[in-house]
Amino acid sequence: MKKIIILLSLFAAWPQAAALQDQVWKAPAKRADAVRALLVTGGHDHDLDFYSVFDDPAIQTLVNPHPLAFSGDMRKRYDVVVLYDMLKSLEEPRRKNLRAFVESGKGVVVLHNGIGDSVDWPWWYEEVVGGRYLFEPVNGKASSYRHDEPQTISVALDHPITKGLGTFRIWDETYKDLWISPQVKVLLRSDNATSDGPVAWISPYAKSRVVYIQLGHDRNANLNPNYQQLVRNAIRWAAGKI
Repeated sequence: MKKIIILLSLFAAWPQAAALQDQVWKAPAKRADAVRALLVTGGHDHDLDFYSVFDDPAIQTLVNPHPLAFSGDMRKRYDVVVLYDMLKSLEEPRRKNLRAFVESGKGVVVLHNGIGDSVDWPWWYEEVVGGRYLFEPVNGKASSYRHDEPQTISVALDHPITKGLGTFRIWDETYKDLWISPQVKVLLRSDNATSDGPVAWISPYAKSRVVYIQLGHDRNANLNPNYQQLVRNAIRWAAGKI
């Protein structure tokens, strides 16, 4: 008799359990016009909370790390390539696919250590990105970095990418003595002496929209609302959505 009572009690509680299941958190649906972003990682460690930067209904993100990245024609599948990798050299077949993507007018957003990509490919760092991390000295200088530097970031150009941003504080890694094209349009500047100054810019490349953002080393940046807005604005702008 006790077993029957227990079973009846369980069945009586079942609708309540089912109702609780409906209250479980679900990610908000992506917008129908969400930017299709290919996020490329690899070659450099990163915090897992980096992916929270892409938690936005206006951005649909697929992560494709090296060595799989750029292994096929990407032009019909994505609107923007976002690079958070660091691969000094890229094999010719993958170079060809990436170049076809960029030359077709698709957008590119390069984040933080992505400035160390393809440093042996002048077309890429001179024309497309407009900057390069110097792993070896050039004219007597090599690039350097420092972790956990307090910085005040100020807007240098009124632009859709900087919309909604004012001056803000951040703890982040700095880079010094990068090669930066004199033709870039600087979006943001850092006041930290261990930085070159420009920490975000639009490249001079005319065939597509290309943005570089030097900020973004770890969770101090990833969880900073200003950084999140900056990256999301950059992705949408590179896709031609704003």
